[in-house]
Amino acid sequence: ESERDQSSTKAEYQLPDGEAVTLSAERYRAPEVMFNPTLIGSEEDGVADLLVNSIMKSDLDLRPTLFSQIVLSGGSTLTPGFGDRLLSEVRSRAPSHTRIRISAPPERIHSAWVGGSILASLATFKNMWVTAAEYEEYGSSILHRGGL
Repeated sequence: ESERDQSSTKAEYQLPDGEAVTLSAERYRAPEVMFNPTLIGSEEDGVADLLVNSIMKSDLDLRPTLFSQIVLSGGSTLTPGFGDRLLSEVRSRAPSHTRIRISAPPERIHSAWVGGSILASLATFKNMWVTAAEYEEYGSSILHRGGL
């Protein structure tokens, strides 16, 4: 790789403690592990395989709906090109002529937290609530009680 190419891939990031780090090609290699875990010696499936395999295990009548309503969630999905790459990978694994749609809401970094907070606010899930006092008394074992 030429010196010019190397400098164009470099980016500096400010860490919370104020320290700055400069990254280059590793910025692109790290996210690749989500699609190809064998790069770090893991035998687990990548995100596209997990997604398609999960949908294919669902009821036959639900599959078209699931393939057409994929929603990205979490900070890892903010990696540039993640949605396009996932679409390409899913398209190559899904049955032919399957309509695939992937939504990438801009606020997806907080989607899991927002979903959890909505769930926690519903009275129908009151039996799942754990108070600070209960957690203080029982620790994490309180999470294994009935209803959780």
